[in-house]
Formats: sequence, structure tokens, C-alpha cells
Amino acid sequence: MKKFIALFMLAGILFSPVITQAQDESAEATAQDTTPPPAPVSTPEPVLVDDEIIDEDASFHQVIKDKFIEGDPTYMTPVLLCLILGLAVALERIITLNLSTTNTKKLLAKVEEALEQGGIEAAKDVTKSTKGPVASIFTQGLMRYSEGIDMVEKSIIAYGSVEMGRLEKGLVWISLFISLAPMLGFMGTVIGMIGAFDSIEAAGDISPSLVAGGIKIALLTTVAGLIVAIILQLFYNYCVAKIDSLVNEMEDASITLVDILVRHKLTR
Repeated sequence: MKKFIALFMLAGILFSPVITQAQDESAEATAQDTTPPPAPVSTPEPVLVDDEIIDEDASFHQVIKDKFIEGDPTYMTPVLLCLILGLAVALERIITLNLSTTNTKKLLAKVEEALEQGGIEAAKDVTKSTKGPVASIFTQGLMRYSEGIDMVEKSIIAYGSVEMGRLEKGLVWISLFISLAPMLGFMGTVIGMIGAFDSIEAAGDISPSLVAGGIKIALLTTVAGLIVAIILQLFYNYCVAKIDSLVNEMEDASITLVDILVRHKLTR
């Protein structure tokens, strides 16, 4: 019995390190199972560089300014001058034409009423106090009333041509700038391409960086010239349409005035 107990104690002493190691390994495994998984590493968000922020916040005015500089001010300045001068003439014409618009029906009614109440002199006072080409034509016709209806008609036709010339004054300059702006743009295109080929010849090799500068100047000047021509063409067409409308009003009103004078002469 004593031998059995001694063997049992000896076995316990010998196997105790193994049991302890197994218990430690089991505890480590359990700890690993219960330990929460590591948190995922968060990737830093991309930070916008100052140049990118400037590009996003760039205004339309700034973009135009940058393109103007990229297209070379030497070639872009003449195109810009065409736009400024053309717009100045167009705006002056638009203001003048709008001020020349007259309510012809109201004017004819006043002239007819003045003829019935005060005669030719009263009708002249009405037309002289009214602004516009229609009133000026009426004044010229009434001044020839004493010479007969035929002279009234001739005077109206002759002075109508004069007023038409005044209305069309300045349109030739708008037309000039419409034609000149694309030509200046194309000239910048040709000069830019010549500069690009000169760079290629000097370098002895075709490199995109060498050609890009000249081609950019060529394209930007052409686009600028076409944009200026389109803008001025819109203003030009508006002025032409307005002049046609005024001329039609003058012709219709002149015919009506002659009829009124004929009726007035017959009733006297």
C-alpha cells in the first residue's frame, strides 16, 4: 500500500509540469477566443490640396481670365477690342431705335384732331412736339401741304429715305466687327501653328509638350473670335429687325397721313 501511494505521488510530481503547461495553453486559447477582434484600421480621408479647392471655387470671370492669358494676350486683345467696340455701337443703336419708336395710331389721331380744330398749323405743332422719325416725316409732309398732295407724297418719300439712313447708321460698324473677330482669331491660329512647327524644328523632335503650346493658342484664339462674332451677330439681327419694324410703321403711317390730308382738303 505504501509502495502504491509512493508511486502515485511520484507520478503526480512527474506529470505536474505537463498538466500545468496544458492548463496554461488552454487558458491562453480561451483568452484568445474571448478577446474581441482588433478594430479595423481607418484609412485617412483624402485631403483636398489648395490648388484643387481653388479650381472648384473658380468663378466664371476667373476662368475667362485664365483662358485669355493662356491664349496669349497679344492675339486675344484685338478680339476683345472687337467685342467691346461692337457692343458699344450695338447698345447705342438699340437705345436710339427704342427711343425712335412712336405710337403711330395715337399720333395719327392727334394729327387728325388738330387738323379739324386748328388746321395745318395746329397739326404741325403736334408733329414737331413728338419725337421719332414718323413725326419728322409728318412734319415734312405737312410743310408741303400748300403745294398739293403730290408734293406731300414726294416729300414724305424723300424724307423717309433720309430717316431710314439715320436708323441704319452704325450697323456697318457692327457688321465690320462681326467679320473682323473671326479673322483675327484665325490669324492667331495660323501664328500659333507656325510657332508650334518652329519649336519642333528647333528641337529636332516631335514632342507633345512642344506642340501643345502653339496648338492651345491656335484653338483659344479661334474660339474667342467665333464667340465674339456670335454675340455681335445677335445684336446685329435685333437692330435689323427693329429697323424693319420702324420702316414698316413709317410707310403705313405715311399712307394714312396722305389719306387724312386728302379728306381734310375735300371737306374744306
